[in-house]
Amino acid sequence: MPTPPLAGGTAGPTHLRPLLDTVLTALHHGATRRDGPLPAGGPTTVTQHMRDATHPLIPDHGTGAHHALRTLVTALAEGAADPAHPHCAAHLHTPPLALAAAADLAASALNPSMDSWDQAPAASALEATLTTALATEIYPHAPRPDALITTGGTEANQLALLLARERHGPVQTICAANAHHSITRAAWLLGLPSPVVIPAPTGVMDPTALHDALTRLDGPLLVTATAGTTDTGDIDPLTHIADLTTTHGAELHIDAAYGGPLLFSPTHRTKLTGLHRAHSVTLDLHKLGWQPASAGILAVPDHHDLDALHHHAPYLNADDDTDAGLPDLLGRSLRTTRRPDALKIAVTLQALGRDGLADLIDRTLAAAHHLARIITETPTLELYAHPPISTVLFRPTDADDTTVAAIRRTLLTEGHAVLGRARAGGRLWLKATLLNPHTTPQDLHRLTTLVTHAATALTEGSTPR
Repeated sequence: MPTPPLAGGTAGPTHLRPLLDTVLTALHHGATRRDGPLPAGGPTTVTQHMRDATHPLIPDHGTGAHHALRTLVTALAEGAADPAHPHCAAHLHTPPLALAAAADLAASALNPSMDSWDQAPAASALEATLTTALATEIYPHAPRPDALITTGGTEANQLALLLARERHGPVQTICAANAHHSITRAAWLLGLPSPVVIPAPTGVMDPTALHDALTRLDGPLLVTATAGTTDTGDIDPLTHIADLTTTHGAELHIDAAYGGPLLFSPTHRTKLTGLHRAHSVTLDLHKLGWQPASAGILAVPDHHDLDALHHHAPYLNADDDTDAGLPDLLGRSLRTTRRPDALKIAVTLQALGRDGLADLIDRTLAAAHHLARIITETPTLELYAHPPISTVLFRPTDADDTTVAAIRRTLLTEGHAVLGRARAGGRLWLKATLLNPHTTPQDLHRLTTLVTHAATALTEGSTPR
């Protein structure tokens, strides 16, 4: 067998072109065979189909590039939960833009490693430009804002707690009951005290409870607020929280992994008033930013806030190389090898501009508001609350929690819809997290019809249509 060609170099595109045609054809065939938001049959059926497609996974003699790509990509697409389908709306799992996926292909082909300049000359310069630009969006009046690219909100939140610990020692974290689980996990990983969890009776942090906690606890204290909760999309009262942390001498981190991109929408950016007062901010563009995973951001108001992350490895950032002007990249992450995720983000920002991003955001939130109206106008359905961002909680009227959970699993098993689940107000709700700006009113009507049919079928003991 001849030596397989490489993706890079001047000949790389020539070798890639026919392979990409095979991949794109396989993606189309797989999606056509699936014909829905996810495969029907549940885990056992999907697992068996994948095993059949890959047996034997490591043959004695290779099948060749086109056969392997055609077989495995088709099987993966056929068995995928496809966030581009309007009824795949369970999680903060975005359908990536085609242009961002195309940019990611270039990143994979060039394969820069973002741990030293000599592995990523242009990519490191692009990343520096991008992170400064994104940090400036969050901290428009700060003289030297900066940001790091992370694997997502979880890593960004962990870095925020790490930086606070390095500034002040073993900080006591305070968060609300609506906070992302990564806050508690980060405290555990970093050897910090378990977070003090205060109530969020209306879905957002209770400022009175925060005041009481700040008054009774000894410092150093780090309050972590949320701008876009996972379950409901709620945004904590950021300005009030910032006032309290300032009064009590505490630091503030805001997890805006979900809601942060609202900054790009003139219509919705006021929901983030007070964001710039945080000592650090998490942003995640593979949520409401339509990027292939991963595309997380941790922003700070001053680049020196990141100094604690400096790490020295002579083979990557020798002192004399740094003194000679080669950029030191090891302090840009806790990881060593990193993909150039800046490329797809930068391509998206430049291609769409502020007005294009605003349009995507506004369309997506408008779809969520339309779904909420459909629910309120359907007597057999109940809406939890008007969606703050694009997450809509609802359930069949008079259904108990067991039925709600069964409806979700039925829709999954039948391959009809992917809805999440969330507990709010003491009850279990179906969760539609809308992130597809192409979703139509007809798609939303069909989604609610699927839910009502499933509820009726479960009540009557029949199979949903």
